[in-house]
Formats: sequence, structure tokens, C-alpha cells
Amino acid sequence: MAVTKALTKAVPHVKSSKVEKWDLEMKYENDSEGDSTYYTSTFAVTAENVDHQGTTVFAKKAKGSWSKSELEALCPTSHWDAVFASQVDSVITSPVVPPVPDTAYTIPS
Repeated sequence: MAVTKALTKAVPHVKSSKVEKWDLEMKYENDSEGDSTYYTSTFAVTAENVDHQGTTVFAKKAKGSWSKSELEALCPTSHWDAVFASQVDSVITSPVVPPVPDTAYTIPS
């Protein structure tokens, strides 16, 4: 299982020339499109400068000062990794096999 992930969207919310919040999306892919084991999923998060507990998550700075790795670090990738692995397992590796109806069954007398 070759999993790739890529940051596909980064939308800064700017106030006074500094980013206060990011809308981020990351696309996960298992194997290559066209393979029988191909699976894809996109995850999204809004990362705010200060969380709900009042803790600073990231320092405000100009949108052009951010690196790709800094943006990726704002994503909960360890959680997304686990969710994606579970999705691949339930859809590709160990899919649920429904019972097969036996339409030829005869009701006992």
C-alpha cells in the first residue's frame, strides 16, 4: 500500500497583513488511479491562531512568510493517517461481504 498525501488547498484569512486563520485541505491516495487497490479521500481543517482554550497555535505573520511544511504542520495528519488507513481497510483490504440470498430455498413442510 503506497499512500501519498498532498496539501491541495490553503486559504489564509488575513487581518492587518497577518494570517489569523487557515482553511487547509489534504488529499490522501492509496496506490495509483486505475489500480484495484486505489482509494482516495480528502480531509479539511480550519487552523486558527488561537484555539478555543485561548492557547496560541501559531504566530501571526504575513501569508508570504509561510512554508509548505509549516502549513502541513497545522494539519492533524496523525489522526488523518489513522482514519485513512481504516477507510482503506474497510473498502479495499477487508471489505464487508454481504450475505448472498438463496432464492432457490424451499420452506420445510
